[in-house]
Amino acid sequence: MSPEASNPRRGRAGQTLSRRQEPGIYTVAQVNSYIKAMFSRDFALRQIYVKGEVSNCKYHTSGHIYFTLKDGTGALSAVMFAGNRGGLHFVMHEGQQVIVLGSISVYERDGTYQLYAREIRLDGQGDLYQQLEERKARLAEMGMFAPEYKQPIPRFAARIGIVTASTGAAIRDIVNVSHRRNPYVQLILYPAIVQGERAAASIVRGIETLDEMGLDCLIVGRGGGSIEDLWAFNEESVARAIFDCRTPVISAVGHETDTTIADYVADLRAPTPSAAAELAVCDLADVLGDLATARQRLTRLMTGKLSESRVCLLQSSRRLERLTPRHTLEERRQGVINRERQMQERMRESLEGNRHRLALASARLEALSPLARMQSGYAFVTAEDGSAVRSAQQVEKGSRITVNLQDGQLDALVQEKTLYREETQAHG
Repeated sequence: MSPEASNPRRGRAGQTLSRRQEPGIYTVAQVNSYIKAMFSRDFALRQIYVKGEVSNCKYHTSGHIYFTLKDGTGALSAVMFAGNRGGLHFVMHEGQQVIVLGSISVYERDGTYQLYAREIRLDGQGDLYQQLEERKARLAEMGMFAPEYKQPIPRFAARIGIVTASTGAAIRDIVNVSHRRNPYVQLILYPAIVQGERAAASIVRGIETLDEMGLDCLIVGRGGGSIEDLWAFNEESVARAIFDCRTPVISAVGHETDTTIADYVADLRAPTPSAAAELAVCDLADVLGDLATARQRLTRLMTGKLSESRVCLLQSSRRLERLTPRHTLEERRQGVINRERQMQERMRESLEGNRHRLALASARLEALSPLARMQSGYAFVTAEDGSAVRSAQQVEKGSRITVNLQDGQLDALVQEKTLYREETQAHG
């Protein structure tokens, strides 16, 4: 250690720590500042290559990347600021084996040291990540991820089993969301161990226990963490327990970016425990709204159907009334009456026409009647044989004739006969 470093009263650039308190007592900020100055003067820490496996990698919205480098015996916190992202040419994720170039310094606020990365390059895959990929490929080949084996999640689940830790954010989020959406849903918790060597066996027992209870669905999961924290949900025993479960299973492991083998085997994957509760528990307000809408629609349909039935009944009643014998008799009686009226009208018209023609004929006959002529002084003369005498040549002197007058007849004897020359000439 350098002489400056051996003196706890020396600060940055060899300055002495100021003592505002009693002699030999320093503030936390003074100690952190002093330690940071020691790190900054160490040339080996200004530019150092560190090899390790990526764990707990988080991409912040600001552009910074926070992660942890680890090996078999230790771990080192690291950060790459947005301004240094040009030194990263791939997307980092859990399990990658990388080599990081950067500097190690102290974060004074928290009193922690970390690796400030300027360049990151791949150095192969970590053991856990390699193991995960191999197991995932083997189980997929066995058909455990096949969609045809997925069971549908019931829409109106009344009893929901939960396999997770009894303490933690996951169960609190599930309970809060469930009670907010539908307080009548029954939640049954199996308090499982979700991290460590005994976690896989505990999760398997929880799934098998709740599966025997005949519940509507299960939620299996936990909150976020590193790949090591979530490793129990990558175990084959847990995957087989989910696959063999007769009850539909929703996996809810970690945060949205975390993916485990349990997510692939489960009937439905939720990005978070809160989202799992959203998927498993129906919203009572939505159900009541749907019921109200259905009631209104049913009322409209029933009202329309009743109106339609009334119209059909009225039409059928009218058709039936028209088909009754009484209605048929009425129609025929009315037809007879109509025909009788038509016949009477035609008879009246015929009588009027005949009367008119008779009057005309009578007038013409009257005009041609001998009586009419006799009233004017003419007479009708007949011979002894009763034939009409139309010419003087028909009778001879001494013949008897009858003269018919208007009011009687006269028997006469022809004493003289005179022929008119004009008529003779005319006849000649």
